[in-house]
Amino acid sequence: MENLFRLVDNDQDLFSRRCIWVNGPVIIGAGPSGLATAACLREQGVPFMVLERADCIASLWQRRTYDRLKLHLPKQFCQLPNLPFPQDFPEYPSKKQFIEYLESYATKFEINPRFNECVQSSRYDETSGLWRVKTAATCGSSRTEFEYICRWLVVATGENAECVMPEIEGLGEFKGDIVHAADYKSGENFKGKKVLVVGCGNSGMELSLDLCNHNASPSLVCRSSVHVLPREIFGISTFELASLIMQWLPLWLVDKLLLIFAWFVLGNIKNYGLRRPSQGPFQLKNTKGKTPVLDIGTLEKIRSGDIKVVPGIKRLSTNSVELVNGERHYVDAVVLATGYRSNVPSWLQEGEFFSKNGFPKSPFPNGWKGKSGLYAVGFTRKGLSGASSDAMKIAQDIGEVWKKETKQKKQRTTACHRRCISQF
Repeated sequence: MENLFRLVDNDQDLFSRRCIWVNGPVIIGAGPSGLATAACLREQGVPFMVLERADCIASLWQRRTYDRLKLHLPKQFCQLPNLPFPQDFPEYPSKKQFIEYLESYATKFEINPRFNECVQSSRYDETSGLWRVKTAATCGSSRTEFEYICRWLVVATGENAECVMPEIEGLGEFKGDIVHAADYKSGENFKGKKVLVVGCGNSGMELSLDLCNHNASPSLVCRSSVHVLPREIFGISTFELASLIMQWLPLWLVDKLLLIFAWFVLGNIKNYGLRRPSQGPFQLKNTKGKTPVLDIGTLEKIRSGDIKVVPGIKRLSTNSVELVNGERHYVDAVVLATGYRSNVPSWLQEGEFFSKNGFPKSPFPNGWKGKSGLYAVGFTRKGLSGASSDAMKIAQDIGEVWKKETKQKKQRTTACHRRCISQF
């Protein structure tokens, strides 16, 4: 509280905004990472506040994912701390089931975010030793500015906060539909159309499959190399199998074995116009954060010719695309499966813990804690299991300080009461 008084003394503009003191950490982001951290703090008995710019939890899943999406990993690798998935859920829960799980998670741990609050800036005040988080809250046409004052700040906006829009020559000239994967829901609207899908990651592969299943004619742009693995090997999840053998073998050897298994199951992907990177799939994931594609049927459609694989784009024109190999194809629509990025540098005024790309400078498992009460969760490039791991560490770290200081306050209060009693 002494720090708060010091802040008031040094900021004459403080009361021009609605100022809120948070007796605990402020968590920015109500996605799975923010929910996991809040739940772990609840278990530690630490109060918190969650700020979310959208009008719901897990807005990426609820607002910016396609209808056919399912978890790419088995549910045991995707559950958040202290609450497993329902037993009757399938091994790979659907988008709807995962959202239901997250909503039940928020209810169980009494997580009630302040929605429609977009963080404008956040900075550490050296004078007071407190974090100052400025937001703009919208309700219909009205806008209200708030400032939250807190001791701890948890950045949980994640790796996928903003869409990445590629720079393609002639993109503005194209007269057909241009849709980012964030706005794509189903291939129903593309029935009978020639669709250019830009990006050959998990989203690009799956959207191409979805388009094909809705009688569209997709062409998949694979400009760079990509690892494609079967989702399961010998009836076991590829990720589960890799995690198991990593306990006994070095990473490079695990990668070699996975590629041999993939060759037996999928064949040589070079035959379909796809090139594998020189680094192994998990080594590449650890060093570059590039996730291997887990095939759920796209390769079969590529084999049959229903999905065409094409090289990089040279330029777009009003109704066609010119490729780097000189070929020209007429297309009716373009789907940009070009991914997402972190938006942390746009609002966090700090340059020591986070790098310019919006990720912590220290790699996993050391990227969860900065200085002056700053934490990060959901930036491990290791999916929901990585976020859960960081959430538990953050809650334990804050909880230890909270419990120690709460105990000291109780002792001081008890001593004071005794002195008062003795005076009467």
